[in-house]
Amino acid sequence: MIKRSLIAIIIFLSSCQERNDRRKVFDVHLHGAAVPGQQLDALTANDVHAIAISTSWPQQQAYQSGPQINVLHGLLLPCPGGRVPYSRQPCFEDGREWPSVAWVERQIKAGRIDFIGEVLTQYQGISMSDTLMYPFYALAVQYGLPVGIHTGSAGPDHGCPGFKEDMGNPALLKETLQRFPELKVWLMHGGGPYIKECIEIMKTHPGVYTDISVLNNPGIVPEKEFRTIMRSFIDAGLEDRLLFGSDNADISTSIEAVERLAFLSGKQKEKIFYLNAASFFKSK
Repeated sequence: MIKRSLIAIIIFLSSCQERNDRRKVFDVHLHGAAVPGQQLDALTANDVHAIAISTSWPQQQAYQSGPQINVLHGLLLPCPGGRVPYSRQPCFEDGREWPSVAWVERQIKAGRIDFIGEVLTQYQGISMSDTLMYPFYALAVQYGLPVGIHTGSAGPDHGCPGFKEDMGNPALLKETLQRFPELKVWLMHGGGPYIKECIEIMKTHPGVYTDISVLNNPGIVPEKEFRTIMRSFIDAGLEDRLLFGSDNADISTSIEAVERLAFLSGKQKEKIFYLNAASFFKSK
């Protein structure tokens, strides 16, 4: 009997150690799904412990933190034609493209907004440093909220005829950072195809991070190209500011793309998957 008990204890302790050693993932770039529960279950099954989600305001309220996943809520803006790109659902119940600054501040004070983003100025055909964004950047600084900005390219059928790819160049952020030097920013998609510009502004401004969503999707960016891009970031000394994101792609595929980067150490992968984001969003 004692021997059986000892065996049971050893098995229990081993299983606990295995769980403690499991990878932790923080997905900083996520959008809503038609069935939120199914999406959250898939994320949990793939070791995702925290998410930063931005979608239409009504849909976003369906996502709440639970024992498995910590949920951070974003503010998607501006919305071309009042609708979310791709899904085409109304961003706000009143159909606006831009929410009022007063309304946004009330939501921040009520704890309903944890970050400003995804900033969709590029889909509107304007710069991320357009003065229309300044009141929202000012709120982000005032309340210590991070800002996530879409950069680079876009897929087909997004439904935004005003989209301009050159408005996704990370170099355009310089004007904003000159005006708001304390702004906490992460550039989404690593700036691709403006990788060099993304690296340059990150090296110049230590408070700028980037997520690797889309880049880690082999259906969009070939594995060899992703490997080259990631090595460029690492060689530039930016391993502490790379954030994992899926952009609603298959989560297991997005994770595996990073796992296959043999030149990354286990510690570097841990930073990319979780630690860097935990530090970036530490006030949340």
